[in-house]
Amino acid sequence: MEIGVLDIQGDVSEHVSILQSIGVKTRSVRKVSDLEGLSGIVMPGGESTVIGSIMSQRSISKGIIERKLPVMGTCAGLILMSKNVEGKEGLIPLLDISIKRNGFGSQRESFETDLSVKGIGKFRGVFIRAPRIIRVNSGDVLATYDGEPVMVSDGKHLGLSFHPEIYGDVRIHRYFIDRL
Repeated sequence: MEIGVLDIQGDVSEHVSILQSIGVKTRSVRKVSDLEGLSGIVMPGGESTVIGSIMSQRSISKGIIERKLPVMGTCAGLILMSKNVEGKEGLIPLLDISIKRNGFGSQRESFETDLSVKGIGKFRGVFIRAPRIIRVNSGDVLATYDGEPVMVSDGKHLGLSFHPEIYGDVRIHRYFIDRL
């Protein structure tokens, strides 16, 4: 098994480090040919508009859809894999959810909190200009904050409003891998 980590922006090395620490072979994904042979891909946070534009230019988004790759998206990655982003279709609409960009506030309103994640337990969530999940049309809600979903899954896809890679806790990455 080999997992790709989208290498355009964000905590790429942190995601790679966590995956490697649990024995998963990884590959940076910078162009569509990097998707060949992967079992799944992690899309880190960053600026979703910039990441999406580069993914489209390089046909990475199309390649993910054509290969039916399982995706774990964090923060901006969640935005990119959402079906509805503020009334518009998302780039890789794998999760039937509606998202509001920066829904938890600007950079100044970024925060950390302990979450209770189904099947994992207590997990420290780091929310940085985090998207808000407005509606979940299908799939399972695995974690909430103040009664609102912040982690969802549907099939082999996993989306998080927060950053699970910040503290090096491997449990959410392992959860994604175990579902493959």
